[in-house]
Amino acid sequence: MPAATSREVVDRFLRLTAKGPAEETADVFSEDAVFEMPFLPPGAPAQEAGREAFRAHLRGAAGLQEFDSVDTVRIHETADPEVVVVEHRLHGRVIATGKRFALDIVMIARVRDGLIVWSRTYSNPLDGAIAFDMVHDLLTGLTAA
Repeated sequence: MPAATSREVVDRFLRLTAKGPAEETADVFSEDAVFEMPFLPPGAPAQEAGREAFRAHLRGAAGLQEFDSVDTVRIHETADPEVVVVEHRLHGRVIATGKRFALDIVMIARVRDGLIVWSRTYSNPLDGAIAFDMVHDLLTGLTAA
């Protein structure tokens, strides 16, 4: 049976994300996958390596937030069949406060042998800071940097 296409893998990732954060989402990634998130707040690592590091990230996030849907999905295939660009909006709530949020996300992913081997994800850090009532912390981190 041939490996899933890049589009099929990313579709699965989005379906799992919409029910998360759940550790099983990590199973869409290769064992040595690299995750880049350049727009994280100051002090957070902009890059993680390995499926298990991502699984640990998901485990930690599960106690802070829950997601209930993904919409406005656009998947752009590129000249390289391994690479797709995914735009989507992730909806959820902060568990501690019940505050709802919607994050617009752009993810570039490289898929090989049916698994994501590399991804770079962009979202507006201000959206996350607002959702988690951390705007002051974000501004302090930015001015101290």
